[in-house]
Amino acid sequence: MKHITNSAVYFAAITLGVVTSLTGCSTTGMQKSAKTSATMQVVEQDINKAIIQADATALSLEALVRPGQSDVKKALEKYSDNVAKMETLGKRLIEHADEMSAQGKDYFEEWRKQGNLYTNPQIQALSEQRRADLSAVFVKIPESSIGVKGAFKAYMTDLREIQTYLSNDLTPKGVEAVTPITRKAVKAGNSLKEAANPILSAIGTARAELAVGGTK
Repeated sequence: MKHITNSAVYFAAITLGVVTSLTGCSTTGMQKSAKTSATMQVVEQDINKAIIQADATALSLEALVRPGQSDVKKALEKYSDNVAKMETLGKRLIEHADEMSAQGKDYFEEWRKQGNLYTNPQIQALSEQRRADLSAVFVKIPESSIGVKGAFKAYMTDLREIQTYLSNDLTPKGVEAVTPITRKAVKAGNSLKEAANPILSAIGTARAELAVGGTK
């Protein structure tokens, strides 16, 4: 996506502008900023994939417990496949979100160290202010990921337990008994999607802030 690609350029441009007078340091700053920006893109892609998969999982679950289902075993297999995909995507999202948080900390810490090497107090003040402003924007991304982690854990617990229950009792009575719980699981999936909105918004805000500070 073009706007994500631009983020890498903006990160690099900002870092270059801040540390250009520091011999041997600008490359490190630019590399860290580009790496963090790339991970931001991955996290956003992970979230969008997880949202799509949550919808697919909900559809397969609703089909599984739908009255008059002609092939319950096949429906369970499809649902189980979606549960596995959901779990894989969710774990990948959390892993990349944690990675992005760590990279962001390294990036701003490197910026802080480089800023301390300025001999011109005005430039040092400008560097510190810009670093503080961008750091405050970036920190909202890992903060928002906390809600996603909690929602994912609750969602996966419901999905797995429904899968286990129906694997043991796929009779009409068994399906009927667990149906109310499947509705709760579908709602949990919606909660996961809602929890993803703040982190998507935070990433968007970070891109906008970086665009203001970058070069076009």
